[in-house]
Amino acid sequence: MTAIPAGSVELFPPPLHASLVTDELGRLMGMVKAACPEATAIRFDFDGKLRVHIDVRSRSDVAVIETILPALGGGGLFQGVTLGATPHHPFHHRISALVDR
Repeated sequence: MTAIPAGSVELFPPPLHASLVTDELGRLMGMVKAACPEATAIRFDFDGKLRVHIDVRSRSDVAVIETILPALGGGGLFQGVTLGATPHHPFHHRISALVDR
């Protein structure tokens, strides 16, 4: 194995816009968190489209979030709200929506 002489390795250039995505997701998370009950699990996933998943215990929380979510961010930000089960958590309920960003 050959040693690389000191000072001959270039550093990666600093990311120019790496914080843009992080900042936007943080803003979306804050918006959803402020509108949801305290004991809510909020997750985002991306598989070609950005989706938010909100897991709650109470059926009454589901109704509230289902009503509030489409109006957040001035309306139209969260679309296609669906309800379903939370994987591996049989006593939780999941509200999912497409994030239009």
